[in-house]
Amino acid sequence: MASQTAAEALDRLGPAHAALLQQSDLQFQLSRAAQPKPPPWVEWLAKLLKPLADSLSPAAKALAPLAPYIFWTGVALGAAFILFLIGQRLFAVKRGVVIGGLKLSAGAEPWRPAPEQARALLEEADRLACEGRFVEAAHLILLRSIQDIQARRPRAVAVSLTSRDIARLEVLPPSARLLFAGIAEAVEISLFGGRAMDGEGYARCRDAYSSFVEAGSWA
Repeated sequence: MASQTAAEALDRLGPAHAALLQQSDLQFQLSRAAQPKPPPWVEWLAKLLKPLADSLSPAAKALAPLAPYIFWTGVALGAAFILFLIGQRLFAVKRGVVIGGLKLSAGAEPWRPAPEQARALLEEADRLACEGRFVEAAHLILLRSIQDIQARRPRAVAVSLTSRDIARLEVLPPSARLLFAGIAEAVEISLFGGRAMDGEGYARCRDAYSSFVEAGSWA
């Protein structure tokens, strides 16, 4: 019974296959795609470089046995260079040398503006305060404080930073940061907060700047 069913299936397979081959919407023979021809400039470049390749071919064959040694030597040199850079950076951080212009060397002397410069600034600010222009006087002190920070921490103060941003710079020592923040806050409240500054407020800014420029604030 099973053999008879198989025989019947084989008898039906032949006509079904023939009918399948007669269908025009099916493709049974696939032609090989033509290999694309390279552009003329590639052939021109190959002809131009052929003499060079022929001249280097003997050298390449001679160096073929040394290729693994050349490869691993290059890897070792690259790893040694990376370790050198890492060691140099770690040594720089440990010694506190300048990295990106933001950190002072460990043996550098604390910076402070020349006494005559600070004195001239305070005299100008006091003149404005005597005229009752306390906000302008405090603003002058703030601008000079920012200049002092730029001199002490080159490239730390970007043009886009506000006084509040500068007061949060981690490159500033805590004492200098606190003093500058006091000056910046007083000026900000007066200029943008609409709160008038009196002589007492100016005196606090003046005292803060006097302490700000002291060497101990930057030690």
